[in-house]
Amino acid sequence: MAWNIPGGSGNGRPPRKPGGGSVLDRLADPLRGLFGDGGAGRWIAVLFVLWLAFNSFVLITEQQRGVVLRFGQVARVMQPGPHFKWPWPVERVIKVNATQIKTFSDTVPVLTRDENIVTVEINVQYRVDDPKLYLFGARDAERVLQQATLSAVREQVGRSDLDTVLSARNALSVSARERLQTALADYHTGIAVTELNLPNARPPEEVKPAFDDVNSAQQDKDRARNEAEAYASRIVPEARGQAARVRTVAQGYRSAAIARATGDATRFSLLLDQYRAAPEVTRKRLWLETLQQVLAENRKVVGGDSRQLLYVPMAGQTGGAQASRPMLTPDLVAPAVTSTPDDSEVRPGRSGRPDGREEASR
Repeated sequence: MAWNIPGGSGNGRPPRKPGGGSVLDRLADPLRGLFGDGGAGRWIAVLFVLWLAFNSFVLITEQQRGVVLRFGQVARVMQPGPHFKWPWPVERVIKVNATQIKTFSDTVPVLTRDENIVTVEINVQYRVDDPKLYLFGARDAERVLQQATLSAVREQVGRSDLDTVLSARNALSVSARERLQTALADYHTGIAVTELNLPNARPPEEVKPAFDDVNSAQQDKDRARNEAEAYASRIVPEARGQAARVRTVAQGYRSAAIARATGDATRFSLLLDQYRAAPEVTRKRLWLETLQQVLAENRKVVGGDSRQLLYVPMAGQTGGAQASRPMLTPDLVAPAVTSTPDDSEVRPGRSGRPDGREEASR
């Protein structure tokens, strides 16, 4: 009977050849027996196939990791990229952001080793290192992280005194971070700590004025020490240089004095030898040299009669007394020499000297 004859065995559609039709029809053929062969059953089959396709395809981004659960048990971890899995309820995927840096901050009072209470600010940065342990290693990994952070900070601060906590917290931060990471690994949290800082530490508000006074005193102490060290670094080289200069001057004076004394002794020895050889000549030469030295240090005034007048300074005379100072003329210092026109020899003076001059000692 033809397919389009009423009462026939056809269902109102032309028969399809084996292997013919679209791909969607071929996928829906096994499901027609379950949902019926009418129009509604066809659409139900199509929707089921679409749901099955989308439920089996999983796309993991670069920032994510996918934990696959098969009947509730961890089967594998998906890395970034497209993946296929068994449809639900056989397998399901939990996506975890493994590259996001999360932050935990808190302010807690902590007791130091010297029994002082200090308020410490805590800042922790962390990320998921193992998605499997992060989801199923601990009951609440982030809650465990918070409690472990407080415990590690209290332990490290409790081993230090107040001055270290207030002024040198870098070493405490490093040791607290290492202690926290060890605790998180023991608790199987799957979390990696990237940074732990103690940005601020201050005393409680009730005793803050007293601590401010202590800090001010410490700063004054440091400032006074720095000023003293600066003064010492400046004055010590100057003192050493001055001492070296005085030592050098003293050594020079010593050498000069020794050389001068040695020269004077040598000169006196030579002069003594000459005096022993010619006493009169040596005595006269010494007298002339002494007189030349004395007269060279006094002023000379030439008078109207072409005579030289010498001002002889007198000790203890100042001001107007200088006008009454005695003046010496050449004839007083050295008496005139008498001679005759026909005799060129010099007559001896009263002292019997051939030049007619008296000795200075007389």
